[in-house]
Amino acid sequence: MQMMKASIEKAVVLGAGTMGARIAAHLANAGVPTFLLDMASSEISQGEIKRGLTLESPDVRNRIARAGVDAALASRPPAFFTPETARRITVGNFEDNLDWCAQADWIIEAVAENLEIKRQLLSRVESHRRSGTIVSTNTSGLGIAHIAEGRSDDFRRRFAGTHFFNPPRYLKLVELIPRGETLPEVTATLADFCDRRLGKGVVVAKDTPNFIANRIGTFSLMSASRHMTALEMSVEEVDACTGPVIGRPKSATFRTVDVVGLDVVAQVVRNLRENAHEDESRDIFELPPFMEEMLRRGWLGEKTGGGFYRREKSSSGEPEIFALDVSTMEYRPRRKARFQSLEMAAMISGTRERLRAIVAPAMAVGNREIAGGSDRQGSSDKVAEFLWRVMRDTCLYAARRMPEIADSIVDVDCAMRWGYGWELGPFEMWDALEVDSLGHAAEREGYVPPPLVTALLKSGQDTFYNSAHGTTTYFDPASAPRKAAVEQEGGIILRTLHERGCGVETNAGASLIDLGDGVVCCEFHSKMNAIGGDIVAMIHAGLRRLTADFDAMVIANQAENFSVGANLMLLLISAQEQEWDEIDLAVRQFQNVNMAIKYSPKPVVVAPQGMALGGGCEIVLHGARVHAAAEAYIGQVETGVGLIPAGGGTKEMLIRANERTSTGDEMGLLHATRAIFETLATAKVSTSAEEARGLGFLRPTDVISMNRERLIADAKQRALTMARAGYFPPISGPIRVLGESFIATAKLGIHQLLRGEYISDYDALVARKLAGVMAGGPLSSPQDVSEQYILDVEREAFVSLCGEKQTQERIAHTLKTGKPLRN
Repeated sequence: MQMMKASIEKAVVLGAGTMGARIAAHLANAGVPTFLLDMASSEISQGEIKRGLTLESPDVRNRIARAGVDAALASRPPAFFTPETARRITVGNFEDNLDWCAQADWIIEAVAENLEIKRQLLSRVESHRRSGTIVSTNTSGLGIAHIAEGRSDDFRRRFAGTHFFNPPRYLKLVELIPRGETLPEVTATLADFCDRRLGKGVVVAKDTPNFIANRIGTFSLMSASRHMTALEMSVEEVDACTGPVIGRPKSATFRTVDVVGLDVVAQVVRNLRENAHEDESRDIFELPPFMEEMLRRGWLGEKTGGGFYRREKSSSGEPEIFALDVSTMEYRPRRKARFQSLEMAAMISGTRERLRAIVAPAMAVGNREIAGGSDRQGSSDKVAEFLWRVMRDTCLYAARRMPEIADSIVDVDCAMRWGYGWELGPFEMWDALEVDSLGHAAEREGYVPPPLVTALLKSGQDTFYNSAHGTTTYFDPASAPRKAAVEQEGGIILRTLHERGCGVETNAGASLIDLGDGVVCCEFHSKMNAIGGDIVAMIHAGLRRLTADFDAMVIANQAENFSVGANLMLLLISAQEQEWDEIDLAVRQFQNVNMAIKYSPKPVVVAPQGMALGGGCEIVLHGARVHAAAEAYIGQVETGVGLIPAGGGTKEMLIRANERTSTGDEMGLLHATRAIFETLATAKVSTSAEEARGLGFLRPTDVISMNRERLIADAKQRALTMARAGYFPPISGPIRVLGESFIATAKLGIHQLLRGEYISDYDALVARKLAGVMAGGPLSSPQDVSEQYILDVEREAFVSLCGEKQTQERIAHTLKTGKPLRN
């Protein structure tokens, strides 16, 4: 018997629909050459005939697969890291190219959710598949065992379910569903590849209807719909209750349905009702009448132009969002839901604390509600009542599903966080609302405690999770009262290191943490990781400790964003008070710390994730190396608030323009400088780390981590490798600038944009300031200048713009609205 390959180097995706094409796109993002196959086209268009093509031409026969790639390229948000990434995909069709399966290490079937279609295709695949090749099916709920029926022993042993969530690039979850016959090494290979190479969070699910996330998520949706009707709530009110205030995505409940598609939701609901025969809550899996009517009318969501919400022109002719009134089945202008309890809860820090505060009134009320029965009595807060009912139902349901759908409560909670964007999974919600309190409140309403909860309380425990001294344990009745939660192998969690006493120094904005093996980490933790004096001071402290006590340094954090840039509020106050010397000093100090990072005698690796904007980008630019998360959105956005990059950002981009051209090639330098000028002047932000490389924010030597949770560990290893190889800092050299010749070119471009009304007069003023810095100041001819010279020119331009009224207006508007002002 042929042994299975230890790694996956090439893949085939069967089916170029929405999921198949986007799975192929993400494989391409990860650098995996991928074949994408679909049905052969049986028709030819007039345009193809005019091109001289026939029905036998590959361009015609592969049209369906090519359309899948084109749709992925056009999708928003983008499915590909860059448009060029799509070149890693080769399109074909099932009739002519199924033999390509023999070249693949992993074959992913992603055709329609139809059991017979999947079986028939896999029977054809088996005749081409190389022995030992892994095959998986991407299904959201069909039985994995049924799909593999009739296949050979070798096929079945190397077959599993791999349920990607849409869009695969952005949603972290992959549910891995091995069959009873699936070899352990197949499960391990798929889990490791999806984790390390594709950046996924992998949970192992049982082969039960709709697995973990869609089983719990669909139940929660049906519960919310039922209680919405009982409490006579509007679509907007439900979404206000089930969004960020309780740790859920902004799309909340019904906007999420619009994105997913009501037809898809209906398919999942029907599948559960038809196949979850042993589920005591099976009756809840039935669409409410208003959803059935929406299906009948074709109101499926964004794909049909409207679902629970749609855009229409108002009486003034301006676009306006309308919401569906489910009691009348008519659209009306969206109404902002206002609940005092939600507004008060929003001021509470921490999702767990907010949840307790919101639902406590409803939990404490004595009432006559029985399971699935009549309206509650005594609770006057509709928000508390609604959320209590939905939370209660969801928590009880998840506990009753164990161990049917998964062996570990950790897998269930991770599935809901990674697949649905919940900040707290159902067992984390049990703990947040207090297991004993939630259980007793549910009992008073006639609900029987799930066996898992009874077992927990009988064991003398009162929480599903417990965290102490950097170790988290969870309740596992099958093995022991407590089981250590397995941390990701090779991962680093900064919070855990803090709890274990690995902190070195700390202040209000940042901390130093010993990562072990001679590496120190500077972690930002100010609000939005905005850069102020505290962060600058801690980086300096870290560099001093690096020189004396460590071999390498990593600048990183595990917040949503690496850094949104400078503290604009402090800058605005200083500008309004005309404290020009203080602003000049603050900019000089930031320039100095970035230069200290760059010329540190020991390596400093910067590891950005999420947004790294403005000053955050400038820190990235000065690292000895960058190890970026794949989803790093990097850019110098200062022109959006009427400023220019002045922490060394303009200087570093000029250096990169020099690196792209050979010595003496002033025309090449002009083109490279102009490209960078356009990037900075338009405040362009990369949509991925790979695009950041093309924009010049990352160098070819910089590295990308697909899995954000591995980022700091990867950056640490990168820093250690550099230190052990005998690291030497760069040597400061001259920067070639073009003087007046570049200013003339830039001014011409600015003038054309101004005449075309693409920019405002003040945009043009800021752009001319930026052009002056990139030209090297008032130089009549090209010449070499020092880094410090450019830093001084940057700083002078920055301070002068701070004194402009329009800049101050832009900063104030951005602080108030989060959006740029074009004044």
